[in-house]
Parts: sequence; C-alpha cells; structure tokens
Amino acid sequence: MTQTIKVIGIGDDGQASLLPLYRQWIEEAELLVGGERHLAFFPEFRGETRLLKGGLTALAEELRTETRRTVILASGDPLFYGIGSLLAKKLDVHIYPHLSSIQLAFAKMGDAWQDAFFASVHGRSIKGLAQRIDGKEKVALLTDEQNNPAAIARYLLDFGMNEYDAFVAENLGGADERTGWYTLADMAEQTFSPLNVVILKKQRPAPVWPLGIRDEEFSQRKPDKGLITKREVRILSLAQLELHAKSIVWDIGTCTGSVAIEAARIARDGEVYAVEKNADDLNNCRQNMAKFRTDLTVVHARAPEGLEQFPDPDAVFIGGSGGELRELLHICCTRLRAGGRIVVNAATIETLYEATQSFAEEGFETSVTLAQLSRSKPILNLTRFEALNPIYIITAWAKQTEKGGGPV
Repeated sequence: MTQTIKVIGIGDDGQASLLPLYRQWIEEAELLVGGERHLAFFPEFRGETRLLKGGLTALAEELRTETRRTVILASGDPLFYGIGSLLAKKLDVHIYPHLSSIQLAFAKMGDAWQDAFFASVHGRSIKGLAQRIDGKEKVALLTDEQNNPAAIARYLLDFGMNEYDAFVAENLGGADERTGWYTLADMAEQTFSPLNVVILKKQRPAPVWPLGIRDEEFSQRKPDKGLITKREVRILSLAQLELHAKSIVWDIGTCTGSVAIEAARIARDGEVYAVEKNADDLNNCRQNMAKFRTDLTVVHARAPEGLEQFPDPDAVFIGGSGGELRELLHICCTRLRAGGRIVVNAATIETLYEATQSFAEEGFETSVTLAQLSRSKPILNLTRFEALNPIYIITAWAKQTEKGGGPV
C-alpha cells in the first residue's frame, strides 16, 4: 500500500526553520528526498536519501509505487514557483510550506507584498520580461546563477527602465544573510550570492505608451519615412487579430516593428516573432523595441524563410510580402493554431484578390474591411483633410471556427 508523501518547505537555516512536528516526520521517514543543500541539513538521518536533481517527472513516476514513509524537502513554499504543483498533480502528497523567499524579502524590506507583480527567471529565459513588467509599481523576481541581479539590471537598462531601484535579499535566514538597496547601474556592477531574490520598486516617472502609438514616435527609414502601418490601420488590424495575454504572434514584414510592438504590449505573457528582409528597417525595429520596452524575437530573412524556427502562432499579421503571398499564406494557414486568425493588409486590389482566393483554397473564411481614412491638416487659419492610402484589411479564420475565433 502506497503512503501519502509529505512535501515539507525548509528555510536556509535548515532544521531551525522547521516546526518540531515536521522534524519528527523527517526523523521517522524511511526515504528522504531533496536537493544537495537540503539533505546536508540532516547528516544524522538514518534512512535512505535520494538526491533531487532534475528529472522531476521521472522521480514522480518512481515514487508513485513507493510504500515507505517518504518526505520530500523543498525550498520555502513548494507551491510558489516550486516543485509542489507538479508533485501534487502526479502523486498523493500533503504539502507543508515554509515562508517563501519573497515573503521574507518583503519583510526585510518593510513593505507590503500583496500588490506586487511576481515573476520568475529561475531556470527560465529572461526573454520577454521587459513587456511583462513595464508599468508595474512593484516587481518581485526569483533569480538563478545566469539570470542574477547584475544580469537583470543590465537587461532592464537596455530597455531604459531607470525608474526602478532594486532591493536584493541574499541567503535569507542563513548565517550569510545580506540585504540592501541598489540603483540598476550599481546592481549591474555587483556580485551577489547565488541564493537571492530581487524586488524592483518604481521610484521615478516612466513613459506610458497607450494603444495606438503615434507614427512619429517610431524610428523609421530615411528618406522614405512613412513606411509604417499607420496608427489607425494598426489599431483596426490589432482588433481583428483578437489577441489575448498569452498569444503567440507572427509579424511578417515587420518593417519598423509597429504592429509587433503593439502586439507584444497586449500579449505580455505570450511571445511575438517578427521577420523582415530589409536590414535598415530591422535596425529601426530594434531601436523601437528598446524605446517601447518590448522584447521580441526578430529575424533578418525574406519570408517564408525564417518562419520554420517560430512556434505555431495564435495570430499572424502580414503587412507586406515580396511576391510570395500564396506560399506564405499556405504556411500560415497550415501552422495556425485552432481558433487563430490571420490578418493581411493589402494596398492593391490585386493583392486583395490573391489573398481571398488563397484563403478560399485553404478552406478559410474571410472578411474584408476597406479603411479609407483622412487626417485633419491645418492650412493657414483653416483645416482641411488629407487622405491616407486606402487599405484592405483581410481577416481569415479556419471554417470550423466562428468569426470570433472560438470553436463552433
């Protein structure tokens, strides 16, 4: 008969952090599982020990038929970016949390933490962190040896996030505990213990970019300024894409990156991938990414080249193609996730015809909006309107889905 496994959170001060009952359960266990640091807290343990080092799914499968009294040790709160959630899905476990490192850090900082934004770059890529935290007043980050406080500071400075100061808490609860405040510039030059958490607090004003960033705010190619998806068309196209917070987005022919950047600010927890054939435009795109605090993946290629390295999308925007539209749409339709949408901007009736015919051959339905827009322009003490180029906004979705993108 299998036993209910106990998952016990432990602090950096080892046995001293545990309730007497928890220590008793550990003493009575026949199998003790934990990281090297955790097991070292119990040199007198008489049962079998097993090192927890990667392969958590495989370990869970092994423990599924375990009949001995088993305790698994975890850092802090096992259900806060820890092993607890995975183990609870696969095994019969009872979880007994310790204080999380974030909770301890806020206590040392002397500040409330219920209003903080939490994120982890521990064992994860830092990619996309910029748009996830932009505008947040207070951010708590779990770190690792690669994404350490200095690396985080350099990353944030690349996106001009000078509004933040950082509180770094190291070795919380241990003999070498150290805490302190740093500017990002100072933090970028410091060395810290591998066991740390970082709390960012907004101390200075920061730019706010609303939906529909003005065209002139974007770096653009000179002297051909104006090669950008215009603000009004951009907003209409983004609405047709029906993005959500975790959308995976492709922007094909990104040019200045205006659509990709606005998409990333909507799909903050998702991913945005852009491809552009013109190197100068791509340089402008990267400048705009830094200015508008969006960490995209951009590739210098002539689509459909480059698309093979992207994950399947929830949404695809095509602002331009180099004559390969039929092949391009076939790839996009084939790769599009269920419920996804493709939006094509066309400036000519020939492109409109080719796109709608191609979508029909792929078994996709379409709707088309003709955007005929004009902007006011002063002339002496009067005002007239100046027309923008008419644009066909073609939206496509697979026939087995409704217009709204959901399954029938």
